[in-house]
Amino acid sequence: MRFKLDENLDVRLVPLIARGGHDVKTVQEEGISGCGDQRLYDQCVAEERTLITLDLGFSNPFRFPPEPTAGIVIVRRLRPVLRLIRAALERALDEVKSGAVKGNLWIVEPSRIRVYEPSPQGS
Repeated sequence: MRFKLDENLDVRLVPLIARGGHDVKTVQEEGISGCGDQRLYDQCVAEERTLITLDLGFSNPFRFPPEPTAGIVIVRRLRPVLRLIRAALERALDEVKSGAVKGNLWIVEPSRIRVYEPSPQGS
């Protein structure tokens, strides 16, 4: 799979994601740090990359609909501790292998993954 790691996540997470054979780009390496959320969302859609972020702004499916995306994964953490974020992300990456993230919004919490699945068109 193809991922884009938002600037609010430590770049030391890249090897964890890449270890599964995934293609990972970071906002920093692409030189778009500080860009607005809409630009980042649009770029992820255009590049067909799943966004991994801590930004709860992306949890609004009306502002950032997950349907046209390769998926949005929001990692929730009680404290911004790399060890806790790494553990939650590892669990999510195991689930990502199923391909179920495409077109969906995942909220990865310490003890569970909540999935927002948009209704099919016309329902």
